[in-house]
Amino acid sequence: MGFTHLNENGRAHMVEVGDKNDTKRTAIAKGKIKMKKGTIKKIKEGVIKKGDVLSVAQIGGIMGAKKTSDIIPMCHNIPITGANIKFNILDDCIEIEAEVKTVGKTGVEMEALNAVSITALTIYDMCKSVDKDMIISDIMLIKKTGGKSGTYLRGNKMAKKGKVVAVNISEKKGVPKKSIEEGFFKEGHGLVGDAHAGKWHRQVSLLGVESVEKMKKLGIKGLCSGKFAENLTTEGIYLHELSVGTKLKIGETIQEISQIGKECHSGCAIAKEVGKCIMPKEGIFTRVIKGGKIKVGDTIEVLEDKK
Repeated sequence: MGFTHLNENGRAHMVEVGDKNDTKRTAIAKGKIKMKKGTIKKIKEGVIKKGDVLSVAQIGGIMGAKKTSDIIPMCHNIPITGANIKFNILDDCIEIEAEVKTVGKTGVEMEALNAVSITALTIYDMCKSVDKDMIISDIMLIKKTGGKSGTYLRGNKMAKKGKVVAVNISEKKGVPKKSIEEGFFKEGHGLVGDAHAGKWHRQVSLLGVESVEKMKKLGIKGLCSGKFAENLTTEGIYLHELSVGTKLKIGETIQEISQIGKECHSGCAIAKEVGKCIMPKEGIFTRVIKGGKIKVGDTIEVLEDKK
């Protein structure tokens, strides 16, 4: 077996990538830092003595992505075209997501992973005076695109295929939907009989049970399919990790993602009823480009990911 990072003399060397084609490449990594609830509260209130924790950590993460080749042996110095850090603040931890982009001959997986790591370490450094028990964990690559190997999604087959766990409908907007066994989704319209259907770009709404579980962990009671006004409750695909233009085969239908997330209107009925709405962040919306029936248990397949 040959080792790619050793030369003919068995010594370390940097792999030659000059013959590879330049392609658009992205990488998304995630991780989290667990801490005391009191520390979370201080971060939210902006009373940590060192300053604005998340602003500093965000800058640190981006710098980490840019400096990856300085600290990872044999890692190429890659011209990064974009880097972004996002936070999800929960009761006892802060989830971190880093997305890094480039146009080049090799990928930016290490840059995304390093960005998450440095972001978490910066949070620790900013808060260690009040909480030395913080734990950094679950740093992982979620997705990469571009290059010879193409698209990778964590979970592989599971990430490309899922299933429908509920079909939901309502006659009015702004209210939770009721579950039905099956529905007919009309081309260019959406679920027949649903208030959100029509000739516009958000004909069908989808939300994963994985997102609903996040809300349950926050202590929100009484959650079930349709509570967030989604037409389809799904399982097995990270919906919000896909991109606009991606085509999905769902039951007899083919749908195209038209929007990821949405603006959360202040005081909306859904948020008032369930306490907090996850749809604005992790819900997706589609147009129906081939109509047909969808029933509980139907397969969802990612036909083409545009990202």
